[in-house]
Amino acid sequence: MRSVVVTGKDQVEWKDIPRPEVEQGSVLLKIKACGICGSDPFYIHMGGCPPNFGNTPLGHEPSAEVVELGEGVTGIAVGDHVVVDTMKFSDGLLGSGGNQGALSEYVLVRDFEPNKQLRVIPKDIPWEVAALNEPMAVAYHGVNTAEVQEGDKVVIFGAGPVGLGALLGFKRQGAGHVVVVDMDESRLAKALKIGADAVINTKEEDLADRLIELHGDGAVGYVRGKRSGTNIYYDAAGAGVLVQQVSQLATHGAKLVIVAVHKKPVEFDFGSALSPELLIRWSMGYPKEIFEVTDDIIDNWEKYQLIIGDLFPFDKALDAITAAGTPGATDKAVVVFD
Repeated sequence: MRSVVVTGKDQVEWKDIPRPEVEQGSVLLKIKACGICGSDPFYIHMGGCPPNFGNTPLGHEPSAEVVELGEGVTGIAVGDHVVVDTMKFSDGLLGSGGNQGALSEYVLVRDFEPNKQLRVIPKDIPWEVAALNEPMAVAYHGVNTAEVQEGDKVVIFGAGPVGLGALLGFKRQGAGHVVVVDMDESRLAKALKIGADAVINTKEEDLADRLIELHGDGAVGYVRGKRSGTNIYYDAAGAGVLVQQVSQLATHGAKLVIVAVHKKPVEFDFGSALSPELLIRWSMGYPKEIFEVTDDIIDNWEKYQLIIGDLFPFDKALDAITAAGTPGATDKAVVVFD
């Protein structure tokens, strides 16, 4: 079968590899769709992931169909449609340094345990939407980290897939008003369709003035100046200037959740964060959210479908990776299989 593999620094190619053979306690999956993560171009630039530098199979956002079961497997059936916890494979992280990647025709789940590596989903959920499960879990972990209170006022920086997934997560948890901030009008239009209460294009509007208009004046006590009444700021953009902007804009007790990967060092004035006692929290991966978010995808798959930018056939997977690594080329690239 064919698989997309990082073979060296800035080198990715197709490889013919053996199709996995079912063994005792294993489940064979036929991959039906796989999203391209922003980390995939990063892995290529780095020459792969440890411990498999120079031979890293890619793909960690799959949806799949169960096609064969090994001896002793219970709790799942041939023909089931599933989403995947790529961090629970016994042969390493699927598509992130492990021995297998989901940009392959088949993947073998060894040492299968019910509800550990796989979650069965209804068969009417489109494959490409189901493939959003992994990145939406990343987004939802950030939402959980924020510890949302009913009625909270939220600002999300970045209307990419994680930011839009967070929008749905905050709404699910009872946030009262959610604003999405970006500089791309098409992305902001998509945010409104998905359920944002308001959007801000920072190319055209002053962030502080507009947030104060939307969320009220947050200047209290010794926290003075232009202060928004926003309770939670969610960084899904990764622009270094945002951290400093939030510290200067935050009301007392506001939270900043950083989900985005900042690729350059960020200059930050601790003094500006002192008076509002800004609480900064970090969020990475999905310690428990991988199948929590599945329920919301099942209930609202039409909204999640709006997050997808472009679909690529499997034989164009390298083009999908290039698009995902090119700013502005696509919102969310998903590879679909026959």
